[in-house]
Amino acid sequence: MGLKNGVAAGGSAPHTPAIVQGTLSVKPYPIAAALLLATTTHIPGHAQAPATYHPAPPAIARILAQAPTPGVTVSPDHRVIAIWGRENLPTIANLSRPILRLGGYRIDPATNGQAEVRVQWLNALTLQDLASGKQVKVALPAGARFSNASWSPDGQRLAMVVQGPAGLALWTVTRDGTATQLVDHVNAAFSGAPYAWLPDSSAVIVRTVDPARGPAPVAGDAPGGPIVQESTGRTAAARTYEDLIRDAADERLFDYYFTGLLTRVPVNGGAAATIGKAGLWTDFAASPDGRYLMTERLKRPYSYLLPARFFPTEIAVSTIDGQPVRTIVDRPLADDLAVDFDAVVTGPREVEWRADAPATLVWAEALDGGNPRAKVALHDRVLMQAAPFAAAPVTLAETQARYRGTSWGNDGFAIVADAEWRTRTEHRYAVSPGRPGTARLMLTRNYQDQYGDPGQPITENNAAGKPVMRFTRDGRAVFVTGEGATKDGAFPFLATLPVAGGAQERLWTAKAPYYEDVVALLDDDGKRLLTRRESAKDAPNYYVRAAKGGSAKPITRFPDPAPAMAGVTQRTITYKRADGLPLSGTLYLPAGYEAKRDGPLPTLLWAYPSEFTSAATAGQTVDQGNRFTRPRGISHLFLLTQGYAVLDDPAMPIVGENGAEPNDTYVEQLTADAKAAVDAVVALGVGDRNRMAVGGHSYGAFMTANLLAHTDLFRAGIARSGAYNRTLTPFGFQAEQRTYWQAAPTYNAMSPFSYADRIKEPILLIHGQADDNSGTFPIQSERMYAALKGNGATVRYVVLPGEPHGYRAAESTGETLWQMTDWLDRYVKPVKVAAAPAG
Repeated sequence: MGLKNGVAAGGSAPHTPAIVQGTLSVKPYPIAAALLLATTTHIPGHAQAPATYHPAPPAIARILAQAPTPGVTVSPDHRVIAIWGRENLPTIANLSRPILRLGGYRIDPATNGQAEVRVQWLNALTLQDLASGKQVKVALPAGARFSNASWSPDGQRLAMVVQGPAGLALWTVTRDGTATQLVDHVNAAFSGAPYAWLPDSSAVIVRTVDPARGPAPVAGDAPGGPIVQESTGRTAAARTYEDLIRDAADERLFDYYFTGLLTRVPVNGGAAATIGKAGLWTDFAASPDGRYLMTERLKRPYSYLLPARFFPTEIAVSTIDGQPVRTIVDRPLADDLAVDFDAVVTGPREVEWRADAPATLVWAEALDGGNPRAKVALHDRVLMQAAPFAAAPVTLAETQARYRGTSWGNDGFAIVADAEWRTRTEHRYAVSPGRPGTARLMLTRNYQDQYGDPGQPITENNAAGKPVMRFTRDGRAVFVTGEGATKDGAFPFLATLPVAGGAQERLWTAKAPYYEDVVALLDDDGKRLLTRRESAKDAPNYYVRAAKGGSAKPITRFPDPAPAMAGVTQRTITYKRADGLPLSGTLYLPAGYEAKRDGPLPTLLWAYPSEFTSAATAGQTVDQGNRFTRPRGISHLFLLTQGYAVLDDPAMPIVGENGAEPNDTYVEQLTADAKAAVDAVVALGVGDRNRMAVGGHSYGAFMTANLLAHTDLFRAGIARSGAYNRTLTPFGFQAEQRTYWQAAPTYNAMSPFSYADRIKEPILLIHGQADDNSGTFPIQSERMYAALKGNGATVRYVVLPGEPHGYRAAESTGETLWQMTDWLDRYVKPVKVAAAPAG
């Protein structure tokens, strides 16, 4: 059978997951190398029979069949909301369409867009007037699915990318519900929207397929020669990445599918006009005054070790019709960055238009050579340059850490933010763009501090469609909203922040039992709000309310998507680690459960460790009692329908204070975290100490294997899409910035692969065969399974064909939930019977 990028020619869908187990011998029959498997299950003493996907248990399957809750976006003038219908789980047939993996992207060559696994498709659109409640259902072609929807700056239209039989097309919808196709053959290979509105809403600039590109390249049967890579002593560390360009044939495919033309398309008719020449246009944006176009274009040479975002890049400005004006930067391949998370390229980066000015470029440049460990007082400089870009750029501000962005307001006030990963520190500076270089430090804080989070300024699109801060009527303050996290729960707030400095003034705070956050301000005084409200019992819906007094008027009435889960109880429990560090988790109990009547339950702890530089922030607890929780997809919370208690997200902090590296004591701290969690649910009388399971996804799977290797707290574990051997990620992983050669003892101690012989409890390994996450290559689970099997462990290894890091297909979802339920029912749910006394 012919292959194309790991997918069977002709796009045939896989029908079976691959299952490998100690007592369940399964031999895969390849129908597509390294991606698709057809399997044969052999049970000793029985004839062989083909394996098939298992459906989820019936109670779970009924919930999965329900359509997802719609999404909502608000028009720029806050008069209309767009209500999006969302597709349910895709089929494995859709997920298994032939794809190309190039430069870190996965694309569908049939559409010249992102592959199915990368798109959340929408399938319905309704426009609703906020004042009257009148709805208009938009008539789209039968079976149409679309993505990348956005309002025009004037709010009179929506644009969206629609998938059709011939590929992708750009459509617009007016407020009366009229839908019109503007242009076909849209090139959406790069991530993000493949179009941008002009500021006056008269037209869109669309990246289209180059009509002159001809037929797609075909790789020859015989290789054109060896693939040679060479390094001449220059330090060029690279983390592990997926879906890279592999050879000259891939380079030709990358050029073919990613090259596009920028085309200006009027929305009211008129001829489309191309802008400049075809190129690898990754980004483009018109200036707020509509006179200029900023573009970002990739160039050769390409890398076989790094994804496309590191390729040579030219950022330039032209007139709106494509006449060159200024090249901002033309940088080479960025293959010499330090592995630190805050490492950046030298020269201009983070280039954007100043949102509140006609045509002013803004960018950052490193003052530390791009190396965040350099001993300098200031690490970044933020510069501005106004049209016609002839004068030298001016310095807006210099920052103590790595520049993270600017909230624009006006000539007198903007907020520049920076952050440092190593210390988890952020700074915010008040700047006056009209008087560059006059930055005032507003705050310094640990950005993991939930209790002290001051929130963020509210930004709304101005007339040019650019986000700017919302000022009070007198211009003396900006509106701010935040989570309002406390130990008793999160209660979002609306406040004003004085431009001249000083404390915030609270205007409104959500009240129990609701979690209610501000979506938009409906007047200039912040007295009327559009909010999104939910509670433990109430599904999220949108409301118009007064900030002071008065009732909230519902705008939408989305139902509970899983009423069968309504009887589930949840509560935040708090407890302490052996060293006194406060911890917490959300305990879920099945519907109808009564502790006195039913006794302790088999319990699953589902967690994901996090690193902290402060015990104070690591120990913060935010009660989740006012949040609406319903499982979707492969959620572990579905196990509540099967008689299990679930301790969800129990805190697993790994703390390194005063410059200490958190991971140097990873195993010790993880063990203490888990013991405290188990002791807490047992002490409540709802968890059975002898029927405890642990599980997690990705870094949570890594945690699971470590806990089974280093503790005897659990009877079984579930590890999905994990990494287990850190020598296979030698240039850093998760929050670890050091390389293997800088911290070999830590890498080895943290790798459960090194301790596979100690794992005696049954462990279920699940992995998407097309995992696209950096660091969790499927070989991690493959080799972990081999190590466990070779040391006599009870282990099952399930490979899900065609699936990325997070599993999407309906069949894979059902299989995953069946496997999890079956595993726990086998090894955790049964009550252990004490041995009869001797004699």
